[in-house]
Amino acid sequence: MFQRTILTAAAASLFSTAALAQTEVPFALDWKFEGPAAPYFVAIDKGYFAEKELSVEISAGSGSLDAIPKIATGAFPVGFADINSVIKFLDQNPGAPVTGVMMIYDKPPFAVIGRASQGIEGPKSLEGKILGAPPPDGAWAQFPIFAAENDLDMEAITVEPVGFPTREPMLADGAVDAITGFSFTSFLNAARLGVPEDDLVTLLMSDYGVDLYGNAIIVNTDYAAENPDVIEGFLEAVAMGWKDAIADPESAIASLIERNPAADAELEQRRLQLAIDANVMTDAVMANGFGVIDEEQFASAIEQIKLTYEFEGEPDASLYFTEDYLPEAGFALK
Repeated sequence: MFQRTILTAAAASLFSTAALAQTEVPFALDWKFEGPAAPYFVAIDKGYFAEKELSVEISAGSGSLDAIPKIATGAFPVGFADINSVIKFLDQNPGAPVTGVMMIYDKPPFAVIGRASQGIEGPKSLEGKILGAPPPDGAWAQFPIFAAENDLDMEAITVEPVGFPTREPMLADGAVDAITGFSFTSFLNAARLGVPEDDLVTLLMSDYGVDLYGNAIIVNTDYAAENPDVIEGFLEAVAMGWKDAIADPESAIASLIERNPAADAELEQRRLQLAIDANVMTDAVMANGFGVIDEEQFASAIEQIKLTYEFEGEPDASLYFTEDYLPEAGFALK
């Protein structure tokens, strides 16, 4: 009995030491705990972070413009945000210690969602209408490019600044004719509020001339330089979480619902699937790997940003994204 007690105590001590050895990595999302956030919780629940000796706590956010400063100030070492907003942030804050390290949305979900019953058919139909746009919204940040590519008269569009909580309700109530948002978020939220799906028109900006990347994992560069193994392990665990979520979306949503019991599981599974199909598992990702970018496309995206944004300094793609913490060919999702 004495020997068993000693062994049990030793095992407990080893377990405690191992637990204490885990590196805490707070992770700042750009948005709420919805379907596309499920893969990160899968990585927690299946022990993928723990295998890398990481203890990850995920925090919800209120837009990319909220997430980026959290990383740049060092409040969080790792986050999730629109890479185009990161580019502008770095131009406005030269030397800020933040960069992208893993592309998640190879095709951005930036969209305008309108109602056919209120005359929304295509980009030009927005003229003479009311557009609801949350100022911190990543889709709204890219709207000037969408407008330029489609020759829209911005003076003919009434832009109504709205809050994230009121965006879809205002569309449902007819207070605005269209809104900016992520395709998989605003479409389903509006439908859930009772707008018939056949009355909802989704104008995916990438289908109308906007040639940009979407959201990426971003890091505090000072932290990453000092802890490269942590970042590499974190990204590998994220890739495994996405791979599992793609293979079994229903189980992935179970991990999400555990953190957000008020969420509608069926709705969030549909939202996750929309993101997988349109934004994550693109032809480019299947051919070149998950997480990496194409340098020529990225350079083209920066040139497109110049159409509506005047850089204060000379753009430098190497400041905005690095593949230093990724496998050479990215990750395989299947």
